Amino acid sequence: MLAFGAAAAAASPPSTATTTTTAASLSSAPHACITSCVLQPRAVSLFNQLPVTTSYKLTAFRVKAMAETLSTPKLDSKSKVSGKRQALISLSDKTDLALLGNGLQELGFTIVSTGGTASALESSGVTVTKVEELTSFPEMLDGRVKTLHPNIHGGILARRDQEHHMEALDSHGIGTFDVVVVNLYPFYDKVSSASGISFEDGIENIDIGGPAMIRAAAKNHKDVLVVVDSKDYPALLDYLKGALDDQQFRKRLAWKAFQHVASYDSAVSEWLWKQTGGDKFPPGLTVPLSLKSSLRYGENPHQKAAFYVDKSLAEVNAGGIATAVQHHGKEMSYNNYLDADAAWNCVCEFSKPTCVIVKHTNPCGVASRDDIIEAYRLAVNADPVSAFGGIVAFNVEVDEALAKDIREFRSPTDGETRMFYEIVVAPKYSKKGLEVLRGKSKTLRILEASKNNRGKLSLRQVGGGWLAQEADDLTPEDIQFNVVSVKAPEENELHDAQFAWLCVKHVKSNAIVIAKNNCMLGMGSGQPNRLESLRIAMRKAGDEVKGAALASDAFFPFAWNDAVEEACKSGVGIIAEPGGSIRDADAIDCCNKYGVSLVFTNAEKLEAFPVYGGDCESSKPTIPTLMYSKVARTRKSLDVRNRRKLCLKNAFLLTKAIGLDIDRPTLPMQVKRVNDLQISVGTRRSKLMVELVAFLFG
Repeated sequence: MLAFGAAAAAASPPSTATTTTTAASLSSAPHACITSCVLQPRAVSLFNQLPVTTSYKLTAFRVKAMAETLSTPKLDSKSKVSGKRQALISLSDKTDLALLGNGLQELGFTIVSTGGTASALESSGVTVTKVEELTSFPEMLDGRVKTLHPNIHGGILARRDQEHHMEALDSHGIGTFDVVVVNLYPFYDKVSSASGISFEDGIENIDIGGPAMIRAAAKNHKDVLVVVDSKDYPALLDYLKGALDDQQFRKRLAWKAFQHVASYDSAVSEWLWKQTGGDKFPPGLTVPLSLKSSLRYGENPHQKAAFYVDKSLAEVNAGGIATAVQHHGKEMSYNNYLDADAAWNCVCEFSKPTCVIVKHTNPCGVASRDDIIEAYRLAVNADPVSAFGGIVAFNVEVDEALAKDIREFRSPTDGETRMFYEIVVAPKYSKKGLEVLRGKSKTLRILEASKNNRGKLSLRQVGGGWLAQEADDLTPEDIQFNVVSVKAPEENELHDAQFAWLCVKHVKSNAIVIAKNNCMLGMGSGQPNRLESLRIAMRKAGDEVKGAALASDAFFPFAWNDAVEEACKSGVGIIAEPGGSIRDADAIDCCNKYGVSLVFTNAEKLEAFPVYGGDCESSKPTIPTLMYSKVARTRKSLDVRNRRKLCLKNAFLLTKAIGLDIDRPTLPMQVKRVNDLQISVGTRRSKLMVELVAFLFG
């Protein structure tokens, strides 16, 4: 019998015969085993060499596990369990786990696993060896330490062609692993804002053991097959059966493994950066992309192309075209993705039932109506020539009635030809609606997409680098129209201007949109000068331009004998533009002359400007005109001192214009705080004017 305890340390070496110890014989020992076990002579020798000081005493669990491990006969380098090959499996995504486990077991592998993966394997009829049985060490530190042990990593990292490596394993009774299958929990999903997870819980969800095993196996891919994707299970089993003769197979698996870990680390890094309250533009940027599909060709037939999905967005169900489900039609092309994305981004701007038709990424027809069929027809009529062969997007369900109208609607150009489309995209389709659309064309691509949930950076490649900016995610509620003209717009004109502004956001610059009654009438895009874009939009709008709203995606550099005056002469009722030109005063004066409302939509939100009324033909300069004529023309040269001088000068002009009497000596004190304004060169004039209005009227 073998005794564990103080007496055991001084006991004589055991005989070479197998020694049996029972729970009863160890009941009073500090290292008592839970159940009986058989120890080989080598195990007995090692146990008797263990010191018995308090710090080295083993728990009953560890004694049992180590006893079983050390009692195993010496094996070859393949494995330490009955001469079998070993596979280590620890998975977050357990897709096809039963297929993998049973397949490996049929090939004679011993399956080593942990936690939930082990339970799932056992429920599938797979015999599992727990990791604790190999490490002789229980899970500890609330799960932080499970597989970080030489018995695991030694078996993964040992090089089979290095004799001293194998001798080291042999001396410690460690077997090798031939297959390591591990994947990591989607960290983006776990720490997304929707989950409401705390910082402490986020830290606890950072996986340490998983990436360590993946990296170790990938590094030693010559001897260890590492798998992180369930799609590779069939190929893995074929390879192990000898049915797959591919010399690069191991290297490809290793590459994918490092990609998997890199993507995971990127997610952790991005999350931690946000937790620090750091700038939106971190010192380093990693975008985790995953190949979704190879495309027939790129923008042109001679260019090869592929489509990648941003894993960080996919994991939090950010929606958009990248995750859209295709129900019917030909495979998507490079240009199809660009156009579908443009159409979907545009239609998602609107809350009312809306139809958007896009051609070459530009919306050529947009209409909102309570009746979606009416909206669809109005969108087609906006530019039927361009709509033919375009992409149609809806922000409501496509039911049977709408699907029939899409299928049967004739082109307004000849009244006979059925409208043809490349893609229809919507958030949902009824069963009948989908059936009807499938009957329209074998090639019609039918996409079901969820609403975009952006909030990340917008990236664009340039030679040798990337440009990054915040995503343009301003909502209709964020748009603030600031009236700077004499004529105050009517309520319906403001609604039309808002509709046109939402449309022009998605038109390529130089961009002009003319709209009325929630319907786009004309659009001009991509011209080198704004006047030409205006003329294109006006030509498409025709006589309907009278009383319509006109939106420009940027300020007008010139007004007289240019775009602003031409628009005013055409009869538009309201013009919406960002403002910011050094000639803003000219645009205001021009609109005042023709009695057209002008609103600025700049990000500064010029809420200090009231709505002014009065006779537009009055020779007396208006307060807004004074503000812009005296401030805008010197915008680029303003520094603190110049702003103060200009403030004083404009103060006298303003007080004179409105009949107030303020003594000159008191003015410098009243506007002294202008010196404290931190306004960079090029900032809107509103900050200066807000200061003036504040002390004049407050």
